[in-house]
Amino acid sequence: MSKNKDMEKGLIIVYYGNGKGKTTASLGAALRGIGYDFRICMIQFIKGEWKYGEIYSSNLLKPNFELIVAGKGFVGILDDDHNINEHILASKNALGLAREKINSLNYDTVILDEINYALKLKLIDEDEVLQILKAKPYQVNVIMTGNYITEEILEIADLVTEMREIKHPYKNKIKAKKGIDF
Repeated sequence: MSKNKDMEKGLIIVYYGNGKGKTTASLGAALRGIGYDFRICMIQFIKGEWKYGEIYSSNLLKPNFELIVAGKGFVGILDDDHNINEHILASKNALGLAREKINSLNYDTVILDEINYALKLKLIDEDEVLQILKAKPYQVNVIMTGNYITEEILEIADLVTEMREIKHPYKNKIKAKKGIDF
């Protein structure tokens, strides 16, 4: 954990919705924390086999930032060549890592990127996620992202922000942009 070991209550923060910016918001919080010498761990539950900006930039933020790409890639899309059992195993392993990192007291903030999507797809069990969140050390922040939220997670979260799509360039046949979308 950071040198600032005051026992302030760590928050459970959720960024969810069908709009873009959930991972980006969590990375913004990470960057802010690193400015105060916080230690951050980000575990990606779904993203996995594509190359995207946070893989490269995370190396520039060491030793304060650790990125763990635990997923097998996006589930059920055109180029998904993994069966559902491989996705389930990867997500369960990611959840085990989440429990370990949250409870280690080595991090001020642990980001569970796309965990809410893993919940929606039933790759992991919500009761297990809730147990981890309820048992987290007092001072550790946990940020959860994904397009979905359950009532139970909404209830225990301290901060919930919904990202709602208003307009998206893809609908005008503009492809995802390096450095903006990935």
